Amino acid sequence: MASVKTLKRDLNYVMGDIIEAAYIHQVVNPDEDHSKSDQIVEDAISSFDNLIVEINKKNVENPGAHFKNISKELEVKANDLVTRLNEL
Repeated sequence: MASVKTLKRDLNYVMGDIIEAAYIHQVVNPDEDHSKSDQIVEDAISSFDNLIVEINKKNVENPGAHFKNISKELEVKANDLVTRLNEL
């Protein structure tokens, strides 16, 4: 299992890269409607907030399984956001 520090770093980097890609899309395509990319940014921030709350939970019954589930959830959410970003 990866450490909590590594999991937080991965979460920060992944969501940060997705947000950055959405903003780059807006800059490269100034004439397009930015509502979809704005929604991706909002969803990335919301996912980040929800996952960081889960990471910081204390007194979990099985920490290893808890963090493994968070890691899987991060992967699923990131893949969904990247798919939506690629469809723009």
